[in-house]
Amino acid sequence: MAESTDMSDKYRRDFFRLAAASMAGAALFGGLSPALAAEIAKETGRSEKPLKAAFSNAGLQATWCAQGKQAAEWWGKLFNVDVVWFDGELSATKQRNAIDDMASQKWDFVAIQAFGIGTLTQPVKKMIDAGVPVIDMDTLIAPLDSINVHSFIAPDNEFMGASVTQSLMDAINGQGIVTMTQGALGHTGAQGRARGFESVVKKYPKVEVVDTTPGDWDVSKTARIWETLLTKYPKIDAAYFHNDDMALAAYNVMKAHGRTNILLGGCDAMPPALAAVEGGRMHATVRNPSCRIHGGAIVAGVAAMVSGEKTGNGPGMIPKNIVTDGPVVTKNNASGMAWMESHYLI
Repeated sequence: MAESTDMSDKYRRDFFRLAAASMAGAALFGGLSPALAAEIAKETGRSEKPLKAAFSNAGLQATWCAQGKQAAEWWGKLFNVDVVWFDGELSATKQRNAIDDMASQKWDFVAIQAFGIGTLTQPVKKMIDAGVPVIDMDTLIAPLDSINVHSFIAPDNEFMGASVTQSLMDAINGQGIVTMTQGALGHTGAQGRARGFESVVKKYPKVEVVDTTPGDWDVSKTARIWETLLTKYPKIDAAYFHNDDMALAAYNVMKAHGRTNILLGGCDAMPPALAAVEGGRMHATVRNPSCRIHGGAIVAGVAAMVSGEKTGNGPGMIPKNIVTDGPVVTKNNASGMAWMESHYLI
């Protein structure tokens, strides 16, 4: 009898988890009784009362950031969180103004991807001092030993830079003319990707790196950079870009100049880049899991508010630093990655 009861409880828990996972958006509990909704909330960690969270990332002009916003809102609806957005607009100054505004209001929790390290420290500390859990996403707001964020959820940027660069080196047999178009130099993710790139190319004495100009995540600036590079260098074998948007902007310039023989590697594995990899316009990219990072920030914030989850390494605690790597994406796995992203899973 005890075994039967245990199995019944297991099936009940599995049902509630499956029910919560399979319903999306605001309609999640629309047709359910209050008692059943409360039971599902208990099993999944969903907040019974609406929570209010503030989010900001570097700038919604970037497709990675735009996808992150969609993911945060989707996971927010699933967990009963009203997400309010403060756009960084790809500007340290504009994002600072937005976060100052954020810090003047009351929130259950906040999540921020800083455009540049050290630019948001004061208003973020103000919110932390007020008892608001702050989840740091993708790039450091400040060094972790100097600011008491609830958790830092990010990929291993050095891995991303190194893995795509290695794929390019393999494709050009470890010799040739290579470039790296960087993101914003104050962005710790860009710094890590640059270190990853450099760690690989230094192993190839027959590779010459002729340019590392930052494009600052800006597709217009990247296009101007590549107009100059294509004029200056009649031969470029491979080019690594710190995000896919810049890679595809450069590809358009290359196409206009009849230079599409240059192998391109990117970062983020966004849907346009996945299509470009499948179509042969890009050689490879690597997934910076925007959905996992932004959705994870929702889950972390809800856990802090609903169950009182604290920062730490013990049972029932959230680690200070969570690594959320995704794979290198080539033609072999691009379609599967696209499916995962369409459901905000990675």
